Amino acid sequence: MSVHRLDSLGGRAAIAGIGATEFSKDSGRSELVLAVEAVRAALDDAGLTPADVDGLVTFTMDTNPEITVAQAAGIGELSFFSRVHYGGGAACATVQQAALAVATGIAEVVVCYRAFNERSGRRFGSGVQQREPTAEGAALGWNLPFGLLTPASWVAMAAQRYLHTYGLTPDAFGPVAVTDRRHAARNPAAYFYGKPITLADHAASRWIVEPLRLLDCCQETDGAQAIVVTSPERARALPHPPALITAAAQGAGRAQEQMTSFYRDGLTGLPEMNVVARQLWRTAALAPADIDVAILYDHFTPFVLMQLEEFGFCGPGEASDFVAADTLPLNTHGGQLGEAYLHGMNGIAEAVRQLRGTSVNQAGSPAHVLVTAGTGVPTSGLILGADG
Repeated sequence: MSVHRLDSLGGRAAIAGIGATEFSKDSGRSELVLAVEAVRAALDDAGLTPADVDGLVTFTMDTNPEITVAQAAGIGELSFFSRVHYGGGAACATVQQAALAVATGIAEVVVCYRAFNERSGRRFGSGVQQREPTAEGAALGWNLPFGLLTPASWVAMAAQRYLHTYGLTPDAFGPVAVTDRRHAARNPAAYFYGKPITLADHAASRWIVEPLRLLDCCQETDGAQAIVVTSPERARALPHPPALITAAAQGAGRAQEQMTSFYRDGLTGLPEMNVVARQLWRTAALAPADIDVAILYDHFTPFVLMQLEEFGFCGPGEASDFVAADTLPLNTHGGQLGEAYLHGMNGIAEAVRQLRGTSVNQAGSPAHVLVTAGTGVPTSGLILGADG
């Protein structure tokens, strides 16, 4: 993939299966068990068996080694295995790497997975507890001594500047939270099933780090999600209509750090997502008007607004009004604010359901669904398309 040229990956791989555990606050079982449950569920959904799998892709933060998952799930020999760095920014990139392996013949069936006990075990929201001496740790060292210890505090810096620049108040973040929770309220798999909120609820929720309130912050979840990637030809012979991988991209911006890119020329955007957006639009030969549903990574509401602006759905500072107008179906599963925080992998599954026509918040018959991964870090994105 080049930031300057069209790539040739589009349409050469497809998602054929999706599977997940329940989403909870206390799974009561190991992360390995969660991973295997999700992998098996995804294979069952695809009409495949563990013997069909020859590739696995996960995240660097995952505690489940590929060979261990393969053994526990009954998978045999592997010809491809890979891990993608940068937390939630890796979500769509796992599918990209699987697609690259399938398109080049390195593997035939690749399963992407993510499993963690992120509520009952290690809670990312608790912030940095300790850090080994690394270049990444040194970069965080410029911020931690001054009290910027948690993801919410890191995002709050950019969010405050965004509001100041465009003359907005923290209420601007409310439409994202309300939209996510409206969809989650109709989704039986969502933690906040049956629990919509109003703009008044958002405004009344307690401060976490100004200008972020409790309802601007995603959940902490135990669970797992898996995605099966194979060739379009093979996928067409399986039980569900394939979700074609129309375009896939990764992106890191200039002066990129992990959540603390405070020394850029500006803090009101997400340059890493702009890199992804340019690659996706160029590769897919599509534009914002061609997208029927958007599944945007929502660990914090301000970064959903910035993503909409980076992708060109609206102008700078206009995204809150854009979301409030409800012209683009957004995070129809409830997002990480409403369904579950699975580092974005559950968002990819929702995009597949939309293309199959099986979402609980189905948006007609979409032809193209945009999915993004974590923001504030090097990130990734997908455009998934209906077959035919």
